Amino acid sequence: MIKIGLKGNKTVYAFPRTKKGTKNKIQWKENVVAYTFLGPALLLLLLFLIIPAIMSVYYAFTDYYLLTPDIRKFVGLDNFINLFKDPIFLKSLANTLKFVVWVIPLQIGAALGLALLLNKQRKANTFFKVAYFSPVVMSLVVISVLWLYLLNPNEGIINNVLTYFGISAQPFLTSPKQAMFTIVFVSAWQGAGFQMLIFLAGLQNIPGDVYEAAQLDGMNKWQRFVYITLPLLKPTSIFIFITTLIGAFKLLVQPMVMTQGGPVNSTMTVVYYIYQTGFTDRMVGYASSIALLFGTIIGLVTLVQRKLVKEEDD
Repeated sequence: MIKIGLKGNKTVYAFPRTKKGTKNKIQWKENVVAYTFLGPALLLLLLFLIIPAIMSVYYAFTDYYLLTPDIRKFVGLDNFINLFKDPIFLKSLANTLKFVVWVIPLQIGAALGLALLLNKQRKANTFFKVAYFSPVVMSLVVISVLWLYLLNPNEGIINNVLTYFGISAQPFLTSPKQAMFTIVFVSAWQGAGFQMLIFLAGLQNIPGDVYEAAQLDGMNKWQRFVYITLPLLKPTSIFIFITTLIGAFKLLVQPMVMTQGGPVNSTMTVVYYIYQTGFTDRMVGYASSIALLFGTIIGLVTLVQRKLVKEEDD
């Protein structure tokens, strides 16, 4: 802004005019700077996500075998038709849905419970926060190996404790009936610490005077939890639900390390089956068709979930 003169007793100012060419030049420089920062991330996204996704869609309609990539041919929908006749794929799909249905309430419930415990001012709160969060920063492979020793049917600590209390030793990972539930428990234990911190941040953002007013109105602790805490935690809960749902569908490491999909394919998940089909059996075309179908299912689940949440908000 520059001074251009006096009008009566007042000083008159005006903004300097910018030429159109100068303005375009400044905007062009800003765009260059922005794309310079975005460039590496966009390049990685293109190389490791977009191009592989496009290639996977193409391979899903071919009989691509990893050792003979040059003689692949287009097979149309044959891979997808064979999928619905494949008992291992159908079993892996059922196992994945079973894992999702069980792990989400268990993991989110545990995270919310821990957050409520730590939300009150107590001694050693910091220690417990670190203790509950520490499994999250550990490698899933390390955690899986650790639980393999703990759950050993013959020499594991857990069976020794059960036997001490008069309970017979359990097969855990070696039983088709118990293996998936054991993996559900281990996964919930490993992941609950992350959601606990997010819930804790949400709880600490709730104003204390809201609870004080409710207490003056005669609400007990349970009523304050139901009518104040849960509604005000809804945005946090939706975020946690979505991230946990996506993570649950991607289950791979725990069954790969702990059971190799067994016993009797009782812990075979879709992602693990994609890995086995594509890299162990080298049937890239068939594995791509599984990935495409499974991605479509997850996309539909996400759309339904978003629609339900939006309707509730409206």
